[in-house]
Amino acid sequence: MNISKSGYRVFSANSTTACTELAKKITERLGVDLGKSVVYQESNRETRVDVKESVRGQDIFIIQTIPRDVNTAIMELLVMAYALKTNCAKNIIGVIPYFPYSKQCKMRKRGSIVCKLLASMLAKAGLTHIITMDLHQKEIQGFFSFPVDNLRASPFLLQYIQEEIPDYRNAIIVAKSPSAAKRAQSYAERLRLGLAVMHGEAQCSESDMADGRHSPPPMSSGRTTSGHPGLELPYPGRHQVSFPGIELPIMMAKEKPPITVVGDVGGRIAIIVDDIIDDVEDFVAAAEILKERGAYKIYIMATHGLLSAEAPRLIEESAIDEVVVTNTVPHEVQKLQCPKIKTVDVSMILAEAIRRIHNGESMAYLFRNITVDD
Repeated sequence: MNISKSGYRVFSANSTTACTELAKKITERLGVDLGKSVVYQESNRETRVDVKESVRGQDIFIIQTIPRDVNTAIMELLVMAYALKTNCAKNIIGVIPYFPYSKQCKMRKRGSIVCKLLASMLAKAGLTHIITMDLHQKEIQGFFSFPVDNLRASPFLLQYIQEEIPDYRNAIIVAKSPSAAKRAQSYAERLRLGLAVMHGEAQCSESDMADGRHSPPPMSSGRTTSGHPGLELPYPGRHQVSFPGIELPIMMAKEKPPITVVGDVGGRIAIIVDDIIDDVEDFVAAAEILKERGAYKIYIMATHGLLSAEAPRLIEESAIDEVVVTNTVPHEVQKLQCPKIKTVDVSMILAEAIRRIHNGESMAYLFRNITVDD
C-alpha cells in the first residue's frame, strides 16, 4: 500500500526499541510503513517529540505500549498527540492495548479516580478515539468524552488453550477470587469445561476499600451554634445534625474465612484466568492451594503481563507450570528470566480495528459473540 495515498499514518510514541515491536507487527499486517518521528528524553528528562512528515488532514493512529516507566510513556503519548493536533491532523486515534492506571478507577478513602484524570488529559491533548483491550473495568469507557473500542483478547487465549494445552478437555477453569468469577465463567462456557472459584483470607479483594471515604467519627465538643440547638460543631467549619437518643449502626468489619476452593480440581488441569498479572504472590498462593487439592498442572492465562518486581523468579520457583499472556505489554526481559512465560500475539485484531476505523466500517465483527458480561 502506498502510504502517501492511504489517507492515514501509524506512529509509535515509544522512545525505547522494545516497546515498538508491537507497532512494527501492526504496520506489517496493514502493509504500511511506521510513521517517521523521533521521541526522546532530554538530559533533564523532559519528553520531546519531532514529527518528520506531513500529517495534515489525515487519520493518525498512535500506538503506545506501556513499559515499566508508566509516567514517561503517558507523557510521550500526550506530547505526540498534541504535536499531531497542532500539525493539523484530521483525527488522532490512540491505540493503547493496556490502559495505564486502570486499577485506580474507583474512589478509595481520600484518594482520587486517577483513571478519569488520565482520560481528561488525553482528550485535552487532542485524541478523538481510543482502541484498547480488556479494560480492568468496562465502566472506564464512561470516563471518556470520545469513542472507546474495548477489544477482547479472550479469542486468542481460548485458541491457545485448545491448541497448546494437551488434554485440555480434562481441565477446569479457576477464578482466584469471587470478583473474577464472571470472566472465568465466560471461559468455562465457551470451552464446555467446569468452573471452580477460590475464596478466603489469602485473597485481598480490590473492592474492600473501593467505595468509602472513611471519615473519622465525630468528636463531641459540647458546643452548639447559637439559635440552632442540636447542631454540633465537632470540627471548625463543619456542621453535623444530632438527634438525641438515636445512634447510627456501625458496619461490622469483614473477616474472611480460611481459603477454600468451591469446585473439584482433583486430577484436573487447573487454568486460572484474569485480566492482569502484575505482582504474582496471589497467583503463586493460589497455585499451591490447587496443588494441595489435587490439580496436576496449573496454567495462568491473562491479557496484560506486567510481571513487575520479582515476578519472573517467583513464577519459576512456584507450582505454576505456565503463564500465558498477550503482547499488549513488552515482557521480553521477563521471558529470558523465566521460560514458563509464553506470549500470544494480538497484533491481528489491533490491525483490523485500525483498518475498519479508517475505512468507516462497522466494528461489530470484532465483537461477535461477545456478551455484556464478557
